[in-house]
Amino acid sequence: MPKYCNIFRWFATYLIRINTFHLQQAFLQTINQHQGIIHKVCRIYCNNQDDHNDLFQEITLQLWKAFPSFRSEAKISTWMYRIALNTAISGIRKKKIQTTALENINFQPVDFNDTSTEDNMLLLYKAIAYLSDVEKSIVLLYLEDKPYDEIAEITGITANYVAVKMNRIKEKLRTLLKTVQ
Repeated sequence: MPKYCNIFRWFATYLIRINTFHLQQAFLQTINQHQGIIHKVCRIYCNNQDDHNDLFQEITLQLWKAFPSFRSEAKISTWMYRIALNTAISGIRKKKIQTTALENINFQPVDFNDTSTEDNMLLLYKAIAYLSDVEKSIVLLYLEDKPYDEIAEITGITANYVAVKMNRIKEKLRTLLKTVQ
């Protein structure tokens, strides 16, 4: 075998290693910069720390698998939300988690004037837990101040439908917050 073939193989391997290293560095920087997105999705879809950690790891894995194909056509945060939400929703479907109908839950009324902002946030997250998977994803993005167009892009539904769903979700949350404790 000619000597230049071995040099070519070595050089090709070297380039692949350099490219992989730079890809890893860019990925780690992206995850470190935007890990709050992953934690927010985990918080919405998980009830305990173990599930949170598992989902965080699964989302990170899915982001790593998709990272080489990210083309910067959308914002990195939009791309991350889309993968994180799809991973969370598909993971829940695989587990087939049992949900409880709202009619079967006994709530106690709460006086919001006596609670702190942190308590109100906890109540909000508790109420959000009773929403459907799609409703949770829309609320999460809405709470992040994402415009309806971006929510539509992330969730794969139209902006008009996002507006309709958001109005219905707000009404559902008002009802839940009146009774959730």
